[in-house]
Amino acid sequence: MDAVPKIGFVGFGEAAYHLAKGLRGTGLGPFVAYDIHTHTPGRGEKIRQRAGETGTRLLESNTELARTAEWILSTVTSDQAATAARQNAAHLTGRHLYADLNSVSPAVKQGIARTIAGSGARFVEIAMMAPVPPYGHQVPILAGGLAAPDFAAQLNPYGMRIEVISQEVGTAAATKMFRSIMVKGMEALITECVLGAGRYGAEQAVFASLRESYPGIDWKAMADYMIGRVVEHGERRAREMEEVAETLESIGIEPIMAAATARRMDWSAKAGLKQHFHGEPPRHYREFLEAVAELESAAAKRTGS
Repeated sequence: MDAVPKIGFVGFGEAAYHLAKGLRGTGLGPFVAYDIHTHTPGRGEKIRQRAGETGTRLLESNTELARTAEWILSTVTSDQAATAARQNAAHLTGRHLYADLNSVSPAVKQGIARTIAGSGARFVEIAMMAPVPPYGHQVPILAGGLAAPDFAAQLNPYGMRIEVISQEVGTAAATKMFRSIMVKGMEALITECVLGAGRYGAEQAVFASLRESYPGIDWKAMADYMIGRVVEHGERRAREMEEVAETLESIGIEPIMAAATARRMDWSAKAGLKQHFHGEPPRHYREFLEAVAELESAAAKRTGS
């Protein structure tokens, strides 16, 4: 195998940590990263801990990142993807490859591609098609752009599962985005279903009826898993679904379901469920129902209602 160019991460949150951890296990690395929150109280401690676990050297600027790494992987929050591209493009040259791994719309990916092209660097759009933590660096990935074949050829031998689906930027993002209407829509639906059924102690009967209509699915296990995802990642999912809604509107489709899904995800974030569970998902849906009841009771006492 040819030597993989030095890899650096923009942002060192959950996705970058699990990718770096998995790839280090295959012998690739060491890596570098630049995260604006490295020294932010309450967030920096976790970034530094994860960097230590993966042998990732934390840098102090985009300039230092571009000087140190040849391949730069952007793993920031979706609302910061375009900003990160602009900030890094100023320091990139023809020796660089910039891969955007963030969950953004096809239009945003295309805008980022134009920004990076202006620097002379190559660009790859990445769509991660499943949650990263269970898979690590083996998460299923769709890639697009002229540099995508080289990106895949260099990293797939290390266990990555990168499928190049188009030389055009935007196709991979569109695939992930419109899949999210189903996946995150199901998460929102089952959360709302259990919220209502739980008030009457009817959830087990609901699961049994669903099992009869859709055999082969363990609805209780699905509720445990999907509600946990909503609790743990509700705010990020809400922003992603707002991107989906905007994209649908831009092509003349009213985003009825996407907008509703975003509202349910936002409800979870605003209810304080993630904080209640200290950033971890509940173990099962009953813990979720108990937490909702507790939070609603506390809110009622504060307002005197």
